[in-house]
Amino acid sequence: MKIAIIVITGNGARIGAKLLEDLPGSGLFVPPKCSDVAGCPVTVFSEELKVLIRRLWQEADGLVCIMASGIVVRLIAPLLQGKDRDPAVVVMDDAGKFAVSLLSGHLGGANALAERCAFLTGATPVITTATDVHCLPSFDMLAKEEGWVIDDLSRIKILNTLLLEDAEIAVVDPTGLVEQYFSGRGRLSFHPDFLSALQSGAKGYLFVTNRRLPPQVQSPNLLVLRPRNLVLGIGCNSGTTADEVEEVVSVNLRRLFLSIKSVRCIATATAKKQEPGLLAFAENYSLPVLFYESSELNAIQVPTPPSRHALNAIGATGVAEPAALLASKGGSLLLQKVKSGNVTLAIAETT
Repeated sequence: MKIAIIVITGNGARIGAKLLEDLPGSGLFVPPKCSDVAGCPVTVFSEELKVLIRRLWQEADGLVCIMASGIVVRLIAPLLQGKDRDPAVVVMDDAGKFAVSLLSGHLGGANALAERCAFLTGATPVITTATDVHCLPSFDMLAKEEGWVIDDLSRIKILNTLLLEDAEIAVVDPTGLVEQYFSGRGRLSFHPDFLSALQSGAKGYLFVTNRRLPPQVQSPNLLVLRPRNLVLGIGCNSGTTADEVEEVVSVNLRRLFLSIKSVRCIATATAKKQEPGLLAFAENYSLPVLFYESSELNAIQVPTPPSRHALNAIGATGVAEPAALLASKGGSLLLQKVKSGNVTLAIAETT
């Protein structure tokens, strides 16, 4: 986590120096008048504070501002985008008495950062997130810790409110991780399928799934968390465009009622490391690409016959299926390879 510690006074610089020692990836930003106070490496800024904050807003994962909270509120107000995009913001007073989680407490990590700053300086952490002050887990923190994608961020507030009101929330979770995470806290009931959950009479619903849900199971009180447990195994001819790759992927995900939000990565042959269309498609969806040598691909048993084209081109008996299985680390194929135009696709699900 890249942390920018910003100070405007000498005492703030001394507090910032304490934080700098034990916050990995942090940097201390001080005005010229404080350049010699901290006694440690610093970055001296000469621009206006609002200009510095605007720049660091794009560069850092978290900001620790040692100054009055009113100053910080006014500076960051024009920069706010959303709780899933804003960096963590922690405010500490110039005497080092309090460390306040001001913004992005859960998803941005400000609550944890405030507690860490307080521990390092002897300050009192100030956390105002409702679930935290009532010692309850929260659905957004569950998603963050498990690396799940929140399908509709606006539903987090609804479900966390129901949790605080001790209303029943019906859960469908084949992973079992929700029950483990909540450990009996909150009034959660667990159901084997979507229909039984919807018929339970609960006030809210939590579905953990990589499936696209039909309209009849939609509800304003339904939160969908998507585990990233799908792998796209992709082979393609040289010069295949990103649009063609996307079209084949989209058609087949829709056909299987699978969500692209649950895709963890793309897997392919090492020979495709410089394939512009495939790499552009991956970049469009912020997906990592895993590359495998032909010898690795040939060592995997797959259900479909060897591909003469792949064998002649790169010495592999296949690409899409073995690459998907390798990247899923023992998972299973949800889609055996299909060829459409210049693209071959297989989809695997991790266990």
